[in-house]
Amino acid sequence: MQKVLAPLALSAALLLPAMAGAQDTPSAGSAMQDRPAVTFNEVERGVYFGVYGGPSWITNPPADTGPRPFSSGQMAQVELGVDLGERLSLGVFFMGSANRAGAEYVGYSQGAASGDFTMLVPGAVLRARLVGFADSQEVKRTWIYARAGVGYAMFSPKKLLPDSDILVFAGPGVEYYTRLRHFSVGLEVVGNYLASKGAFGFAVAPNIRYAF
Repeated sequence: MQKVLAPLALSAALLLPAMAGAQDTPSAGSAMQDRPAVTFNEVERGVYFGVYGGPSWITNPPADTGPRPFSSGQMAQVELGVDLGERLSLGVFFMGSANRAGAEYVGYSQGAASGDFTMLVPGAVLRARLVGFADSQEVKRTWIYARAGVGYAMFSPKKLLPDSDILVFAGPGVEYYTRLRHFSVGLEVVGNYLASKGAFGFAVAPNIRYAF
């Protein structure tokens, strides 16, 4: 009896590890698959925040009497908006500018005030990307665009320029979407017009945007 049991026990000892290994081997139907690769947009679009700033000029500052001398200054602007697809963006902005003017400029003060003045403008803006240029990876990173907006201009000092006005502006620009995905940088030249005062101006505005 022992002679019969001994070979059976030896056979069982040899078969058990093989059976266990067979249970651990995945079937053909449940083969392991690679983890899906995480992909990112080369250019992020959506809600964005932008900052603009640069030199500005007014060719004929608003006035009812006296000279209207060419005035140079600085402007800064912040913008919050949303991209409507690849080509259009809508936003709201708040702009501030400071312009220099000599003592001969009296605006609407009838001589009671003279000199420099500032302007604060909240408003809305539209950007249309017209032509895009692809890089070596066929990603359109460089765009030629047009930007136009309208805002409510408030002046200071009030004694010099007591009445508010409507500011409209428009102009071309170039924008480059960096490889940081969320960031783009640009440069634009815009013409400005104060509707009721008939004053023309222009500005050169480097800018940077972050898309969430």
